[in-house]
Amino acid sequence: MKRSWLLAVLVAAFCAGCLGSSAALPGTAPAGRSVGTVNRNTAPHASSVLVVIMENRDYDLIIGSKDAPYINKQLVPQAALMTNSHAIGHPSQPNYLAFFSGSTQGINDDSCPHTFNTVNVGEELLAARSTFDGYSESMPSDGFTGCYSGEYARKHNPWVNFTNVPASSNLVYQGYVTPSTLTIVVPNLCHDMHDCSTQTGDQWLKTNLPPFLKYGKNHDGLFVLTWDEAAPDKNGQNQIATLLIGPMIKPGKYAQKISHYSVLRTIEDIFSLACTAKACQAHDLTGMWR
Repeated sequence: MKRSWLLAVLVAAFCAGCLGSSAALPGTAPAGRSVGTVNRNTAPHASSVLVVIMENRDYDLIIGSKDAPYINKQLVPQAALMTNSHAIGHPSQPNYLAFFSGSTQGINDDSCPHTFNTVNVGEELLAARSTFDGYSESMPSDGFTGCYSGEYARKHNPWVNFTNVPASSNLVYQGYVTPSTLTIVVPNLCHDMHDCSTQTGDQWLKTNLPPFLKYGKNHDGLFVLTWDEAAPDKNGQNQIATLLIGPMIKPGKYAQKISHYSVLRTIEDIFSLACTAKACQAHDLTGMWR
Protein backbone atom coordinates (compact mmCIF):
# COMPACT_ATOMS: atom_id res chain seq x y z
CA MET A 1 0.00 0.00 0.00
CA LYS A 2 2.83 2.38 0.89
CA ARG A 3 4.62 1.54 -2.37
CA SER A 4 1.42 2.32 -4.39
CA TRP A 5 0.98 5.63 -2.55
CA LEU A 6 4.63 6.58 -3.15
CA LEU A 7 4.35 5.70 -6.86
CA ALA A 8 1.26 7.93 -7.24
CA VAL A 9 3.09 10.83 -5.59
CA LEU A 10 6.09 10.42 -7.89
CA VAL A 11 3.88 10.26 -11.01
CA ALA A 12 1.98 13.40 -9.96
CA ALA A 13 5.21 15.30 -9.33
CA PHE A 14 6.64 14.21 -12.67
CA CYS A 15 3.50 15.29 -14.57
CA ALA A 16 3.44 18.65 -12.78
CA GLY A 17 6.99 19.20 -14.01
CA CYS A 18 5.90 18.35 -17.55
CA LEU A 19 3.07 20.90 -17.48
CA GLY A 20 5.42 23.54 -16.21
CA SER A 21 7.83 23.04 -19.11
CA SER A 22 7.80 25.09 -22.32
CA ALA A 23 6.38 22.23 -24.39
CA ALA A 24 2.63 21.93 -24.00
CA LEU A 25 1.04 18.49 -24.02
CA PRO A 26 -1.43 17.63 -26.79
CA GLY A 27 -4.83 19.11 -26.03
CA THR A 28 -3.50 21.76 -23.67
CA ALA A 29 -3.10 25.50 -24.22
CA PRO A 30 0.30 27.21 -24.43
CA ALA A 31 1.47 28.97 -21.28
CA GLY A 32 -0.52 32.10 -20.54
CA ARG A 33 -3.57 31.06 -22.57
CA SER A 34 -6.74 29.43 -21.33
CA VAL A 35 -8.56 26.64 -23.07
CA GLY A 36 -11.93 27.38 -24.64
CA THR A 37 -12.12 31.10 -23.88
CA VAL A 38 -9.54 33.04 -25.86
CA ASN A 39 -9.77 30.70 -28.82
CA ARG A 40 -13.51 30.87 -29.46
CA ASN A 41 -15.45 33.09 -27.10
CA THR A 42 -13.61 36.40 -26.88
CA ALA A 43 -11.41 36.48 -29.98
CA PRO A 44 -12.70 37.04 -33.52
CA HIS A 45 -13.84 33.76 -35.03
CA ALA A 46 -15.74 32.50 -38.07
CA SER A 47 -15.48 29.68 -40.57
CA SER A 48 -15.64 32.11 -43.50
CA VAL A 49 -15.89 35.86 -44.10
CA LEU A 50 -17.87 37.62 -46.81
CA VAL A 51 -17.29 41.35 -47.35
CA VAL A 52 -19.42 43.69 -49.46
CA ILE A 53 -17.93 47.14 -50.12
CA MET A 54 -20.22 50.02 -51.05
CA GLU A 55 -19.29 53.55 -52.17
CA ASN A 56 -19.21 57.20 -51.23
CA ARG A 57 -21.58 57.66 -48.32
CA ASP A 58 -21.06 59.47 -45.05
CA TYR A 59 -22.21 57.50 -41.98
CA ASP A 60 -25.20 59.81 -41.44
CA LEU A 61 -26.36 59.33 -45.02
CA ILE A 62 -26.79 55.60 -44.35
CA ILE A 63 -27.56 54.98 -40.69
CA GLY A 64 -31.00 56.32 -39.85
CA SER A 65 -31.68 57.35 -43.43
CA LYS A 66 -35.14 56.82 -44.89
CA ASP A 67 -33.39 56.14 -48.19
CA ALA A 68 -31.89 52.92 -46.82
CA PRO A 69 -34.82 50.98 -45.33
CA TYR A 70 -33.30 47.52 -45.85
CA ILE A 71 -30.05 48.47 -44.17
CA ASN A 72 -31.74 50.16 -41.23
CA LYS A 73 -34.75 47.90 -40.69
CA GLN A 74 -33.31 44.51 -41.63
CA LEU A 75 -29.53 44.62 -41.23
CA VAL A 76 -28.85 46.99 -38.33
CA PRO A 77 -31.07 45.12 -35.81
CA GLN A 78 -29.05 41.93 -36.31
CA ALA A 79 -25.65 43.60 -36.66
CA ALA A 80 -22.75 44.87 -34.64
CA LEU A 81 -22.91 48.46 -35.88
CA MET A 82 -19.54 50.21 -35.61
CA THR A 83 -20.46 53.82 -34.84
CA ASN A 84 -16.89 55.14 -34.98
CA SER A 85 -15.63 53.62 -38.24
CA HIS A 86 -13.42 55.63 -40.58
CA ALA A 87 -11.98 55.24 -44.06
CA ILE A 88 -8.29 55.81 -44.75
CA GLY A 89 -8.46 58.69 -47.21
CA HIS A 90 -9.85 60.03 -50.48
CA PRO A 91 -10.56 59.13 -53.25
CA SER A 92 -11.68 55.52 -53.61
CA GLN A 93 -8.64 53.52 -54.71
CA PRO A 94 -6.36 54.05 -51.68
CA ASN A 95 -9.13 52.72 -49.43
CA TYR A 96 -9.55 49.50 -51.40
CA LEU A 97 -5.80 48.92 -51.41
CA ALA A 98 -5.61 49.61 -47.67
CA PHE A 99 -8.46 47.19 -46.96
CA PHE A 100 -6.85 44.43 -49.03
CA SER A 101 -3.15 44.85 -48.25
CA GLY A 102 -2.80 47.02 -45.16
CA SER A 103 -1.26 49.80 -47.26
CA THR A 104 -2.31 52.35 -49.86
CA GLN A 105 0.83 51.24 -51.74
CA GLY A 106 1.69 54.92 -52.14
CA ILE A 107 -1.39 55.57 -54.27
CA ASN A 108 -3.40 58.72 -53.54
CA ASP A 109 -5.64 58.88 -56.61
CA ASP A 110 -7.78 56.71 -58.89
CA SER A 111 -5.13 56.28 -61.61
CA CYS A 112 -4.88 52.98 -63.46
CA PRO A 113 -3.27 50.53 -63.95
CA HIS A 114 -0.93 49.68 -61.09
CA THR A 115 1.02 46.51 -60.34
CA PHE A 116 2.27 45.38 -56.93
CA ASN A 117 3.85 42.21 -55.56
CA THR A 118 3.56 43.02 -51.85
CA VAL A 119 1.79 40.88 -49.27
CA ASN A 120 -2.01 41.01 -49.07
CA VAL A 121 -4.76 39.03 -47.41
CA GLY A 122 -5.67 37.14 -50.60
CA GLU A 123 -2.10 35.97 -51.17
CA GLU A 124 -1.79 35.03 -47.50
CA LEU A 125 -4.88 32.82 -47.61
CA LEU A 126 -3.81 31.08 -50.80
CA ALA A 127 -0.33 30.46 -49.36
CA ALA A 128 -2.02 28.88 -46.32
CA ARG A 129 -3.96 26.58 -48.69
CA SER A 130 -7.21 28.36 -47.93
CA THR A 131 -9.32 30.13 -50.53
CA PHE A 132 -9.87 33.71 -51.64
CA ASP A 133 -12.26 34.99 -54.29
CA GLY A 134 -12.82 38.60 -55.31
CA TYR A 135 -15.98 39.34 -57.27
CA SER A 136 -16.67 42.49 -59.28
CA GLU A 137 -20.11 43.10 -60.73
CA SER A 138 -20.25 44.08 -64.44
CA MET A 139 -16.61 43.15 -65.07
CA PRO A 140 -16.68 41.83 -68.66
CA SER A 141 -14.92 38.51 -67.97
CA ASP A 142 -13.09 36.55 -65.30
CA GLY A 143 -9.46 37.63 -65.02
CA PHE A 144 -10.11 40.97 -66.77
CA THR A 145 -7.29 43.51 -66.27
CA GLY A 146 -8.66 46.56 -68.07
CA CYS A 147 -9.25 49.82 -66.23
CA TYR A 148 -12.89 50.40 -67.19
CA SER A 149 -15.75 48.62 -68.87
CA GLY A 150 -19.26 50.04 -68.61
CA GLU A 151 -20.18 50.12 -64.91
CA TYR A 152 -16.98 48.32 -63.89
CA ALA A 153 -13.90 50.18 -62.64
CA ARG A 154 -10.57 48.57 -61.75
CA LYS A 155 -9.99 51.26 -59.11
CA HIS A 156 -12.56 49.39 -56.99
CA ASN A 157 -10.91 46.01 -57.56
CA PRO A 158 -7.69 45.86 -55.53
CA TRP A 159 -6.76 42.19 -56.02
CA VAL A 160 -6.26 42.55 -59.78
CA ASN A 161 -3.28 44.83 -59.05
CA PHE A 162 -1.29 42.14 -57.21
CA THR A 163 0.85 39.71 -59.16
CA ASN A 164 0.76 37.21 -56.27
CA VAL A 165 -3.03 36.81 -56.55
CA PRO A 166 -3.93 34.57 -59.52
CA ALA A 167 -6.35 35.56 -62.26
CA SER A 168 -8.54 32.67 -61.09
CA SER A 169 -9.41 34.72 -57.99
CA ASN A 170 -10.53 37.72 -60.07
CA LEU A 171 -14.13 36.85 -60.87
CA VAL A 172 -17.30 38.38 -62.28
CA TYR A 173 -20.17 38.72 -59.82
CA GLN A 174 -23.47 37.65 -61.38
CA GLY A 175 -25.42 36.67 -58.28
CA TYR A 176 -25.10 34.34 -55.31
CA VAL A 177 -21.98 32.18 -55.02
CA THR A 178 -20.97 29.83 -52.24
CA PRO A 179 -18.51 31.81 -50.11
CA SER A 180 -14.86 30.80 -50.01
CA THR A 181 -12.69 31.29 -46.92
CA LEU A 182 -12.66 35.01 -47.73
CA THR A 183 -14.98 36.43 -50.35
CA ILE A 184 -15.08 40.12 -51.30
CA VAL A 185 -17.95 41.37 -53.47
CA VAL A 186 -17.87 44.81 -55.08
CA PRO A 187 -21.10 45.93 -56.79
CA ASN A 188 -20.90 47.94 -60.00
CA LEU A 189 -20.68 51.74 -60.12
CA CYS A 190 -24.45 52.11 -59.93
CA HIS A 191 -25.34 49.44 -57.40
CA ASP A 192 -22.58 50.47 -54.97
CA MET A 193 -24.11 54.00 -54.70
CA HIS A 194 -21.19 55.65 -56.54
CA ASP A 195 -23.17 56.74 -59.59
CA CYS A 196 -26.70 55.98 -58.41
CA SER A 197 -28.87 56.71 -55.41
CA THR A 198 -28.76 55.37 -51.89
CA GLN A 199 -32.12 53.72 -52.60
CA THR A 200 -30.62 51.88 -55.58
CA GLY A 201 -27.77 50.48 -53.48
CA ASP A 202 -30.12 49.58 -50.65
CA GLN A 203 -32.35 47.66 -53.05
CA TRP A 204 -29.32 45.83 -54.49
CA LEU A 205 -28.38 44.72 -51.00
CA LYS A 206 -31.96 43.60 -50.32
CA THR A 207 -31.89 41.49 -53.49
CA ASN A 208 -28.42 40.01 -53.11
CA LEU A 209 -27.70 39.59 -49.39
CA PRO A 210 -30.39 37.17 -48.08
CA PRO A 211 -28.77 33.97 -49.42
CA PHE A 212 -25.36 35.06 -48.13
CA LEU A 213 -26.80 35.81 -44.69
CA LYS A 214 -28.59 32.45 -44.69
CA TYR A 215 -25.33 30.70 -45.56
CA GLY A 216 -23.53 32.51 -42.76
CA LYS A 217 -26.22 31.56 -40.25
CA ASN A 218 -26.02 27.90 -41.20
CA HIS A 219 -22.22 27.68 -41.55
CA ASP A 220 -20.83 30.02 -38.89
CA GLY A 221 -19.96 32.63 -41.52
CA LEU A 222 -19.30 36.30 -40.83
CA PHE A 223 -20.73 39.01 -43.10
CA VAL A 224 -19.17 42.48 -43.22
CA LEU A 225 -20.80 45.45 -44.93
CA THR A 226 -18.73 48.61 -45.23
CA TRP A 227 -18.17 51.69 -47.41
CA ASP A 228 -14.94 52.74 -49.08
CA GLU A 229 -15.08 56.41 -47.98
CA ALA A 230 -17.39 59.14 -46.75
CA ALA A 231 -18.49 61.37 -49.57
CA PRO A 232 -19.34 64.05 -48.92
CA ASP A 233 -17.04 63.97 -45.91
CA LYS A 234 -19.32 66.24 -43.90
CA ASN A 235 -17.20 66.63 -40.77
CA GLY A 236 -13.74 65.85 -42.14
CA GLN A 237 -13.65 62.57 -40.19
CA ASN A 238 -14.25 60.26 -43.19
CA GLN A 239 -16.79 58.42 -41.05
CA ILE A 240 -18.47 55.43 -42.68
CA ALA A 241 -20.92 52.73 -41.70
CA THR A 242 -19.51 49.27 -40.95
CA LEU A 243 -21.74 46.36 -39.93
CA LEU A 244 -20.91 42.80 -38.86
CA ILE A 245 -23.53 40.04 -38.96
CA GLY A 246 -23.30 36.36 -38.12
CA PRO A 247 -24.09 33.74 -35.48
CA MET A 248 -20.90 34.71 -33.63
CA ILE A 249 -21.96 38.37 -33.35
CA LYS A 250 -23.80 40.08 -30.49
CA PRO A 251 -25.98 42.76 -32.13
CA GLY A 252 -25.67 46.29 -30.82
CA LYS A 253 -23.80 49.55 -31.26
CA TYR A 254 -20.05 49.57 -30.70
CA ALA A 255 -18.11 52.81 -30.30
CA GLN A 256 -14.58 51.41 -30.76
CA LYS A 257 -12.67 53.65 -33.17
CA ILE A 258 -11.78 51.52 -36.19
CA SER A 259 -10.58 51.85 -39.78
CA HIS A 260 -10.19 49.62 -42.82
CA TYR A 261 -6.95 48.46 -41.22
CA SER A 262 -8.88 47.29 -38.14
CA VAL A 263 -11.27 45.20 -40.23
CA LEU A 264 -8.37 43.71 -42.18
CA ARG A 265 -6.50 42.88 -38.95
CA THR A 266 -9.63 41.18 -37.60
CA ILE A 267 -9.99 39.05 -40.75
CA GLU A 268 -6.32 38.10 -40.60
CA ASP A 269 -6.65 37.09 -36.96
CA ILE A 270 -9.77 35.04 -37.65
CA PHE A 271 -7.74 32.90 -40.05
CA SER A 272 -4.48 33.00 -38.04
CA LEU A 273 -2.65 34.97 -40.74
CA ALA A 274 0.26 37.31 -40.21
CA CYS A 275 -0.79 40.95 -40.08
CA THR A 276 0.02 43.09 -43.11
CA ALA A 277 1.67 46.54 -43.08
CA LYS A 278 -0.42 49.11 -41.17
CA ALA A 279 -2.94 46.46 -40.12
CA CYS A 280 -0.23 45.42 -37.64
CA GLN A 281 -0.77 48.73 -35.85
CA ALA A 282 -4.55 48.26 -35.70
CA HIS A 283 -6.57 46.38 -33.09
CA ASP A 284 -9.16 43.67 -33.59
CA LEU A 285 -12.80 44.62 -33.43
CA THR A 286 -13.77 43.69 -29.89
CA GLY A 287 -16.79 43.22 -27.64
CA MET A 288 -19.22 41.75 -30.18
CA TRP A 289 -18.05 38.14 -30.30
CA ARG A 290 -20.32 35.52 -28.74
